[in-house]
Amino acid sequence: MDRTRKHTLLILFMLASVSMFALAGQEIPNYQHSVDQMAEKQKADKKASKFSETDMRIMKQAGADLAKAMPDPGLKVGEKAPDFSLPDAWGKTVKLSDQLKHGPVVLVFYRGAWCPFCNLHLNALHRSQSHFKRYDAQLIAVTPQIPDKSREQINKDKYAFTVLSDLDDHVMKSYRLLYSLSPELVAVYKKHGLDVEAFNGEGRTILPIPGTYVIDQKGIIRAAHADTDYKQRMEPADIIKVLASL
Repeated sequence: MDRTRKHTLLILFMLASVSMFALAGQEIPNYQHSVDQMAEKQKADKKASKFSETDMRIMKQAGADLAKAMPDPGLKVGEKAPDFSLPDAWGKTVKLSDQLKHGPVVLVFYRGAWCPFCNLHLNALHRSQSHFKRYDAQLIAVTPQIPDKSREQINKDKYAFTVLSDLDDHVMKSYRLLYSLSPELVAVYKKHGLDVEAFNGEGRTILPIPGTYVIDQKGIIRAAHADTDYKQRMEPADIIKVLASL
């Protein structure tokens, strides 16, 4: 090997090392920290919409009913992830098995752009993509909202990942996450500016229990998180640990 080539390879190695060191030093976003910050802001905001005791009772009862009906929601680690094809925000069909050919997939089911907790989680995942890419993993989100609403959300929040619309509910159902909101809860949400039908379509008040899956290239679920308490989500740091183990 000539001297010039040795020098060039040394420079490339040093640049790669610096790049990896810088990436490793990046702080991993924390979803729960964002939730805590939002709660503090809402507490201090006197103009924020306040839920009445009746509203709170309806929401609490809906949560209890869902937990009773679906005590152990979602697919589990070791199960085969059902394949699917869904339209993205621009109408292009995306197939899970095609995406797995390029690397692992972090698959996230969320309720819609109207849900503040979903937005916090998606934002944390969006900011974690540099970490995911170290393991050739891509982030894909699935929601019941119509593509137009997803497109608005992507443009507004500058998301650099794929958002798919499950318009006939079959994917949410196959991942054992599908449920319907009660009319009383729909009314409470709407009263506070959380209009599910405006995002999903008139009369369509189904949602997924928020779920996150890490799927390896063989299509096997290697990590899973689904909770009827919609505030509970898988942290980016936990996703990264699983990706590092693949």
